[in-house]
Amino acid sequence: MRNLLMIIPLAFILVLPACGQTTDKAYDLMLKGMYGDEVSRITPAQLHQQLQDTKVKPLLLDTRTPAEYRVSHLAGARFTAYNTFRVSQLQDVPKDARIVVYCSVGYRSERVGEKLKKAGYKNVQNLYGGIFEWVNEGYPVYNQHGKTNQVHAYSKAWGVWLQEGVKVYE
Repeated sequence: MRNLLMIIPLAFILVLPACGQTTDKAYDLMLKGMYGDEVSRITPAQLHQQLQDTKVKPLLLDTRTPAEYRVSHLAGARFTAYNTFRVSQLQDVPKDARIVVYCSVGYRSERVGEKLKKAGYKNVQNLYGGIFEWVNEGYPVYNQHGKTNQVHAYSKAWGVWLQEGVKVYE
């Protein structure tokens, strides 16, 4: 019976996107199932506020693929691919620097955040919901030409969580 109670929410999460409908609650439930507890999270609204108010802005690390980054990224984000990330890439960054990692929904970036914490970085946060949630909440993204409304949606299955912007699949 207990296993059945665990399977029902999982089935709901899997079936809902297949129907072409998503809800904030379903997205939140999916994210909570993915995230661990090692890396604290920051919401898009909190990050946007910090980027507006803070004289020393956090270092933004985009942990997606090169193709995803080329389509769009947060302003000023530094590219650090998840698949090839090494802590040594940040040897110029002090261990007490404020760092916010992000990817499409937050899974890959959380893995990078965990590596940073294990390496002694003290102030690492993962952007809750990733770039998808950032765009869904109406915050801007940029490419090499400036502001854009395009977002790499990773795949058709994951792209259902991106409700705003123009989805790009490469």
